[in-house]
Amino acid sequence: MFFILIGSFVQAQEATIKGIIFDENNTPIPGADVSYGNTGTITNENGFYILKIPANQKLQLKVFFLGFEPIKTSIKLPKDSEEELNFVLKIDQEQIGEIIISADARSRIEGVTTLSPSTVRKIPGANPGVENILNTLPGVNSNNELSSQYSVRGGSFDENLVYVNEIEVYRPFLIRSGQQEGLSFVNTDLVRNVDFSAGGFQAKYGDRMSSVLDITYQRPVDFEGTFEASFLGGSASLGGISKDKKFTAIGGIRYRDNSLFVNAKQVEASFRPRFADAQTYLTYNFSPKFELSFLGNIAINTYDYTPFTRQTNFGTVQEPKALLVFYEGQEQTQYETYFGALKGNYKVNENYTAKLITSVYHTQEQEHFDLLARYRIGAVNSNFGDENFGEVEFTEGAGGQFNHGRNDLDALIFNLQHLGRYKIEEHQIDYGIKYTREDFRDRLQEYEMVDSAGFFIRPPREEFINDQPYNPNTNPIEPYERIRAFNETQVNRFSSFLQWSHQTEINQHKIWLNAGIRNQIWNVQGREIESNTQSVVSPRGQISIKPNWKKDMVFRVSGGYYHQPPFYRELRDTTGVVQPAVKAQESIHLVVGNDFSFQLWDRPFKLVSEAYYKQMTNVNPFTIENVRIRYRARNDVEAYAYGLDLRLNGEFVPGTDSWMTFSYMKTEEQQEGREFIARPTDQRLKFAILFQDYIEKFPKMKAYLNMVYNTGFPGGSPRFEDPYNFQTRLPDYQRVDAGFMYDIIDENDEGKHKNFLKHIKYLSIGFEIFNVFDRLNSITNTFVRDASSQNQFAIPNFLSPRVFNLRLNCRF
Repeated sequence: MFFILIGSFVQAQEATIKGIIFDENNTPIPGADVSYGNTGTITNENGFYILKIPANQKLQLKVFFLGFEPIKTSIKLPKDSEEELNFVLKIDQEQIGEIIISADARSRIEGVTTLSPSTVRKIPGANPGVENILNTLPGVNSNNELSSQYSVRGGSFDENLVYVNEIEVYRPFLIRSGQQEGLSFVNTDLVRNVDFSAGGFQAKYGDRMSSVLDITYQRPVDFEGTFEASFLGGSASLGGISKDKKFTAIGGIRYRDNSLFVNAKQVEASFRPRFADAQTYLTYNFSPKFELSFLGNIAINTYDYTPFTRQTNFGTVQEPKALLVFYEGQEQTQYETYFGALKGNYKVNENYTAKLITSVYHTQEQEHFDLLARYRIGAVNSNFGDENFGEVEFTEGAGGQFNHGRNDLDALIFNLQHLGRYKIEEHQIDYGIKYTREDFRDRLQEYEMVDSAGFFIRPPREEFINDQPYNPNTNPIEPYERIRAFNETQVNRFSSFLQWSHQTEINQHKIWLNAGIRNQIWNVQGREIESNTQSVVSPRGQISIKPNWKKDMVFRVSGGYYHQPPFYRELRDTTGVVQPAVKAQESIHLVVGNDFSFQLWDRPFKLVSEAYYKQMTNVNPFTIENVRIRYRARNDVEAYAYGLDLRLNGEFVPGTDSWMTFSYMKTEEQQEGREFIARPTDQRLKFAILFQDYIEKFPKMKAYLNMVYNTGFPGGSPRFEDPYNFQTRLPDYQRVDAGFMYDIIDENDEGKHKNFLKHIKYLSIGFEIFNVFDRLNSITNTFVRDASSQNQFAIPNFLSPRVFNLRLNCRF
């Protein structure tokens, strides 16, 4: 009785401390220890902790995270009091080897590239954001600066996973041009952490064959905000936290107008691109164990386009040619997307955490266009002193074409997912189950009429062969290409995964092991569709070793059997008809990597090397038109891809993070037993530099450089033609974007101002130059037919020229 009463009395004499543990970049640290004596707790994934301590006693409180200098402080609180204590841990400079293993452990062990949000926001690009930085990484290829889509190690645009706070996000389906695309889903003003894996990723990620982009949005710890304005649009965000620290909210709005780029192109047009969205991320801590969060997004993209004329010069210096086009008609395109997700996080105990995620994605898209183009191809006057220099003097071919489209899509995607994590000493078990319901209502209605010298060109099929113009053809006019389809399709998916992770040590060599397996069962059904059910199983594994050497190195081997069950666009063939029997594409993926950290000029550097090989079967062949992919909806292709990726990053200039990357990749496919030919994504060589600098005597004057060089993609082939006969390539892609910013107020000035500027943490103004050297890069070829001359010309479609932009950034 005595001990029970004493114990109850002592337990009642308690106080509470809580707060958030940060690193030097004000990023919350998950897994940090907060303790006194032999009692303590660890911070959750948001860096938050709460701890009960004895009241009216002077205690030694210790905050510790491996690789950082521990903090020790004395504390004494009265009974029933509650105190908020936030700590900032600094990197332990005396334990360089341990820092790299702990603070940067996940990226080194899993082969994940971690990008700084501040770098993402500052680096110039025609399409600023996370994808702009991804294009500087090895293995990531894109030849359209106005698009947020990218290809990774020979995969298509549809082979990349994107997560925001563990929630899978989607993009519009009907987009055919980077100019139409507008804003990426990811709002960089809200981003806290960016992780990217180019292959060999773990089983906990979904069923895609190429890459994973894992974004985490931030939780405010105080009232904060950002504002940005430029000739391309603007953005603003606000965030805050309640007095009791239980509720946090952050939200942002963005507006973008790409007229600056398109008005500088070779097409004279009336162009009104308006892209806007609003996002919010809310969290509420009901208790130390349960947290509920909400992620919401509304995006409205409107694209009105009325072209008038176009002149494209091509050919050689000795034989220059030009395409002159005169347009009538217009294009009206609109995409409206609505996204909402709820996530509940329940910490059952110190070893087990459970999560429940539900999300809804709704998109309404329309592409309506009627465009009549009359064109002529001819020789260009190349005499510099002639008053008609640059004009077409002799017409070699003439013709016209009419394009009509009424494409509408309404899609609703619902997800319900449960995730769990259980820790047993040095072992960790992750699992998840997910149900997805996809409902698509789609109308495709397109046709193209081609005319040359007064004669309509029919599709090159046997039933339309004739000897026109020598003998008249009295059959009704048939469009050169016609697509007409009405689809109502539903897809139900059940997926699950189980993975095990373990850390051990052999002869002082540290070893990390990961093994997992994924499974998916899906059923396709709909109007006039025969129901079809399929399933796949995907085992994956990874091993990382840090030898006990003086040199700080980590070696990785990862891979597995990756499947990509068809999404709606992959189910639809070139005629727009849904083929429910399309199989999942398969890939055996092997990645071998090395991560070498070292000191150069007394500054930290890291060299990351990865070699990979992918053997692909059941491949669904496709063609790329600008950024639109058209699948053949059949699994009759085998393919392979192999390559080498190198990335050297570090402080080339003290206090800044820069990198250089190099990659070599080859990917080919084999159709129906024929020889191997280049895939549409076969981009062999890539070299990129991302560089940050400042003037030593004027450190507030900053310079940013974003340079990419890629060898050309395959140039594609005309419709109805055998791609084996058109193995040509586009010219090399070369682009340099530069930014020059002056920091009116930076972090070191905080608190120095006494007027209204005292509330501003960062303020800068400057200008950007996109495509510094005015390189005419081409994205695709337009194949122009001419019946009179019996020739077919490949006319390059050029991207944006050099453009100047003013930019203002503010953070408070």
